Amino acid sequence: MGELVHPSRDQLDLTAVMHALSDPARRTVVRTLAAEGERACGSFPLGVTKATASHHFKVLREAGITMTRLEGAHRYLTLRRDDLDARFPGLLDAVLAAEQAGAVA
Repeated sequence: MGELVHPSRDQLDLTAVMHALSDPARRTVVRTLAAEGERACGSFPLGVTKATASHHFKVLREAGITMTRLEGAHRYLTLRRDDLDARFPGLLDAVLAAEQAGAVA
C-alpha cells in the first residue's frame, strides 16, 4: 500500500471541508477526535460497515480534516484542528457547537 496523501494547510478547500462535515457519521468522527484525541479507526461507534467507515475516513482525510497515521496494520486518526483553525477560523468550533446543540441534522 502506498503512502497516504494529506493536503497541506494551504490546499484546504472550504467546499471540500463543508462536504466532509455534511455527513452525520463523519461529524461523529470529528466530534470524537475533538473530545478524545487520536483514536484507532476501528474504535468509532459509527454503526456502518467497515467499507463505509473506510470511505468516511478517506473523505475526512482528503478534505484535510483528519490526519491518518499508519502503525503496522493499524490506522490512527487525529483531528487537524490547528490547520483547520488557521485556514478557516471558528469553523470547526461552530460545527462542533451546532452538533452539540442538536442544530445539525
